Amino acid sequence: MNSAFEPVVTIAQGHWLRLLKRGRWEYAQRTVGGAAAILIALTDNHEIVLIEQWRPAVCARVIELPAGLIGDQVALENETPELAAARELQEETGFVAKQLERVCEGFASPGLTDEKMIIFRAKGLTRVGPGGGDEHEQITVHIVKIDLVEQWLIQQQQRGCVIDLKIWLGIYFARSPEALK
Repeated sequence: MNSAFEPVVTIAQGHWLRLLKRGRWEYAQRTVGGAAAILIALTDNHEIVLIEQWRPAVCARVIELPAGLIGDQVALENETPELAAARELQEETGFVAKQLERVCEGFASPGLTDEKMIIFRAKGLTRVGPGGGDEHEQITVHIVKIDLVEQWLIQQQQRGCVIDLKIWLGIYFARSPEALK
């Protein structure tokens, strides 16, 4: 039976998330910002910019693509995905991009959450600051040669880091013909 017409019941709510139930299905939803901007940031030297940060949900340091919620603050509630991508790139990595291209969008885990991900390729990067995230984040920035990224990721796993699966999508788009222009 399609549960699209069944009422949604809130089971629990915190500051950032709420747990909902529609029919027999339980799922999570963000209380602010319903989408995330994900960045495949590429330098002119054929490098990809990755970040590393502690993620309490998996109790580990995670290697990720730079990313952030769209419109997750009151002052940013009407923020476009492009503005969020540019903001997060500079905040997390210290880079600004001359070119931001939307390459795909969709849901990472539609059985768990309705959060949409919009993936951008950022090119023409200029370093304008150290990055590292906001006052609540402790982000380490890594700049890795595209040709060596798989080997580098294996080394990060060996030192105990978790590799976010979106990185593999990032590598695919980094190596696509459009990225090499």
